Amino acid sequence: MRKSLKGITIFMIGMGFLFVTAAVAVAAEASPDTLANNKALVVACSVIAAAIAMGFGAIGAGSGMGQATGGAANAVGRNPDGQGKIMLTMLVGMAMTESIAIYALVVSLVILYANPLIKYVAG
Repeated sequence: MRKSLKGITIFMIGMGFLFVTAAVAVAAEASPDTLANNKALVVACSVIAAAIAMGFGAIGAGSGMGQATGGAANAVGRNPDGQGKIMLTMLVGMAMTESIAIYALVVSLVILYANPLIKYVAG
């Protein structure tokens, strides 16, 4: 099961890389201007960086929330009388974990819409 999952993951990453590089190559062929080529490349790389940042942020927040929920369920199962304190602590921890995904979203939006590299390429 693990080997097939690893193979599928590698295949999907390879196909994603192929699609991204093909789009950049087509954009480069359409425009003879090197400045436009560089700007298209920076924008394409920015989109990839934003997707990776948001993906890792969501994966981290999701796994953290899953571990918190599983730990709280185990704790309540062992000590049902402490359910109130356990749930309060779990919810505060999950809110802190969710902030990681929000920070990743902010970073992704900054990369996409307030990209500092565009002024170096365009000017």
